[in-house]
Amino acid sequence: MALSVPIVAIITSLHLIAFIFAVGAERRRSTAKIVPDEYDEQTYCVYGTDSSTVYGLAAIGLLLLSHTVLNAVTRCLCCGKGLVTGSSTTRTVFFFVFSWTTFLGAEACLLAGSARNAYHTKYRGKFNLDDLSCATLRKGVFAAAAALTLLSLIGANFYYWSHSKADTGGWEKHRNEGLGMSNYGEHEQQQQTTGFEKV
Repeated sequence: MALSVPIVAIITSLHLIAFIFAVGAERRRSTAKIVPDEYDEQTYCVYGTDSSTVYGLAAIGLLLLSHTVLNAVTRCLCCGKGLVTGSSTTRTVFFFVFSWTTFLGAEACLLAGSARNAYHTKYRGKFNLDDLSCATLRKGVFAAAAALTLLSLIGANFYYWSHSKADTGGWEKHRNEGLGMSNYGEHEQQQQTTGFEKV
């Protein structure tokens, strides 16, 4: 299987856009502050924008799409026509596992971060009596997802490249068939020559 530049461009673009969304989600995490209720002696949490959750979900979708394209092209390593034995196959298996590990890690961080960022504290506290705590997403979750997204990009591209080198694409089978036909033709020619000599 030859290396396809458009496939590499699609995988790289989707990963990079997902990385940008993950960085944007980290920078736009929800913030909260405790404010007193103007009508009674209670306090409650006021949250900022929820755009971080949207960015995180967008990054999840883009990463999933990129990985779907990659595994559709390579047939998920297990449904193809076979790989050439040797170091190329070892590299392919390594980068296959590496790309899947980093992909699942990035998806888990994005999903957990999006869910936690969307959670808002609903209960109220007594003014100057209760220590009300507003639930917010801890810093670094989306940053970890962004880092894993870059690692997933590297693993995906190296996996696709090594798979294209190791994938026979049925070439060995056709080559053997060609050799068999060639030997058959030579055998027929030898028989004809022997027949002419006898005559």
